[in-house]
Amino acid sequence: MIHSTRRPSVGDMPVRRLGLGDLRDCLMLAIDRQWLPEEAKWRLLFEVGEVYGIDDPGGGLAGTAVLARYGRDLGAVSMVLVASRYGRMGLGRRLMLHVLDRAGDATVFLSATEYGRGLYQKLGFRAVGRIVTHIGHFRPEPEDFKHDGLRPAREADLTAIRGLDTHASGAPRAGLITRLSSIAERTWVAERGGKVVGFGAAWRNVDNVVVGPVIADSTAMARGLIAELASELHAPVRLDLGADLADHADLADHADHTDLAGWAAARGVRPAFTTTLMTRGGPLPGARARIYTPVMLALG
Repeated sequence: MIHSTRRPSVGDMPVRRLGLGDLRDCLMLAIDRQWLPEEAKWRLLFEVGEVYGIDDPGGGLAGTAVLARYGRDLGAVSMVLVASRYGRMGLGRRLMLHVLDRAGDATVFLSATEYGRGLYQKLGFRAVGRIVTHIGHFRPEPEDFKHDGLRPAREADLTAIRGLDTHASGAPRAGLITRLSSIAERTWVAERGGKVVGFGAAWRNVDNVVVGPVIADSTAMARGLIAELASELHAPVRLDLGADLADHADLADHADHTDLAGWAAARGVRPAFTTTLMTRGGPLPGARARIYTPVMLALG
């Protein structure tokens, strides 16, 4: 019997909802695209998002995409990956159309590499700013620890922390913040007059510790939180810092966000790569000036 070696057409390969049993194949797909196998990140995405994929008839996954919903009006798209052997066959577009259909009328945002930006533009996304990822061993200065009112978070702070995140992101993300609190290596809050007014978390990824989110009402507070979170970690620190975000009215008067990048670089956490923040369906809601770093690029 002669077996056909013809690769199936894209239209013959259905999109399905993935589960934790597919985690290994997601990690292998990431490696195929020269991404790190970020197991902790993928596990969080499976818990708080909807992970979709296309099976490769030869084994493993041909592609993935993730949608995280924050209520009815906001969603984050991430991990749009297509195996190198299926490159430029339309799988990325097909996965994107699937998750956008699932998102409905919600405003959707993502962080785009140069490789994917053209596709997202064709699907109606527009660039609203840049995110510069800084990575390095954090070397604090004594003045970084002089901000008043900072302390480690307690379990009783969780309600206030979730409220701050909802206000800043403009969407209900209680499930994400609650789950993050259980995996974070450190969580600190800023307190003023007995009230929690800012917070930050740090969680360990494959080869670094992500400091995010950091939500504060001033750059000075953000610096203090980052210093407390990043000191004595004995591992490279990652900070995803926004730039050129004045397209958002809420951010137009907050040029001091860029000052944070210079402060981080002076302490050994230097620019590593840049992605483009893109939205579809409307502007991002919330008090965005308060978000100094996201939970991660994949979730905002």
